[in-house]
Amino acid sequence: MDASADAVTSEMIAQCERLIRPFVRRTPVVQVDGAEFGLPSHPLTLKLELLQHSGSFKARGAFANLLTRDVPKAGVVAASGGNHGAAVAYAAMKLGKPAKIFVPSVSSPAKVQRIRDYGADLTIEGERYADALAASEAWAQQTGALPVPAFDQNETIMGQGTLGLELAGQAPDIDTLLVSVGGGGLVAGLAAWYAGRIKVIGVEPLASPTLTRAFEAGHPVDAEAGGLAADSLAPRRVGERVFPIVRKYARQTVLVSDAAIADAQETLWRALRIVAEPGGAAAFSAILSGAYKPSADERIAIIVSGGNTAAVDFDRTR
Repeated sequence: MDASADAVTSEMIAQCERLIRPFVRRTPVVQVDGAEFGLPSHPLTLKLELLQHSGSFKARGAFANLLTRDVPKAGVVAASGGNHGAAVAYAAMKLGKPAKIFVPSVSSPAKVQRIRDYGADLTIEGERYADALAASEAWAQQTGALPVPAFDQNETIMGQGTLGLELAGQAPDIDTLLVSVGGGGLVAGLAAWYAGRIKVIGVEPLASPTLTRAFEAGHPVDAEAGGLAADSLAPRRVGERVFPIVRKYARQTVLVSDAAIADAQETLWRALRIVAEPGGAAAFSAILSGAYKPSADERIAIIVSGGNTAAVDFDRTR
C-alpha cells in the first residue's frame, strides 16, 4: 500500500465515514473553561471519544478494515495493547466474523476483560506490544486470518480520520487540536482530514516518544516504550504509513510526564466525572501541566479517548 503523505485524503475519509456510520457512535463534545481546572480562563472543547463503542476511537479503524477488505473464513487477527484488540473484537462480533487477539502482559485487566466479553479468542503474549505483534503475524501466516493493524494501515488511518470529520461539524472554529500519540494512526487520520487547515499537535509521554524520535531522525525509529500509558501509547515506533502524513500536516509534538498524565486523569474525574485511562488523559495533560501553552485567543480542542480502565476513587489512591 502507498506510504506517502497523500495515501489518505479527506475525500477518502469522507467516503469511509459514510460506510462505517451505521456502526459507530457520534460522540459528544463538551465546552469547558480552563478556570474549572485551576488554569487561566480559556475556552476548551473536549471531544469525548471514550464514549465510542469498545471505549475508544479504535472502533472506527476496526470497522473501516472489516468493511473494506475481504475477510477470509479464518476471520481476523490483531495485536494490541488493549484498545485496538477490543475494537476489532467488537467489530468482528457485530459483523459475525471470527477474531483472534494477541495482547502483551502490560495490558490492563479492564481491556483484557472487554476483549473476552466481545467473544474473541484472546492470547496474552510477551511483555510489550512488539511481542504480541510478532505472535499475531505468526498466527496470520499459519491460519490465513486477515491481519488488522492497530495503526500502520491506510484503512485504519481512514477510519480514525472520521473522528476529525465529525469534530469539524461539532466545533468548526477551532484553531488547534491536541491528540495523544502511540503508533500514530489517530494523529495521522486527523492530520489527513484537516490537511493543514488547523494545527494538529501530537502529545506523547516522555517515557514513549515515538513520533518525537521519528521527527528527530527524519524517519520512524525505535524509541523508549514504557510509562504509565504503556498499554496504549508505547508501540516502540511510529508507523511507516503514518509518518509521511504527520510530517506534512502535523509536525509538532509535546511531551508530558507520567505525573502530569496521572494528574489529568484525576482532574477529569474530579471536575467532570470522566474516568479516562492514562492514554485517554494524555492530550488533556498537555494543557493542564503547561506543556502546551495556548495563545490568548487560540481555540483549543482535545481528544479524550479511551475509557478502558477500572473506575477509580482517586481520593483513596493518595
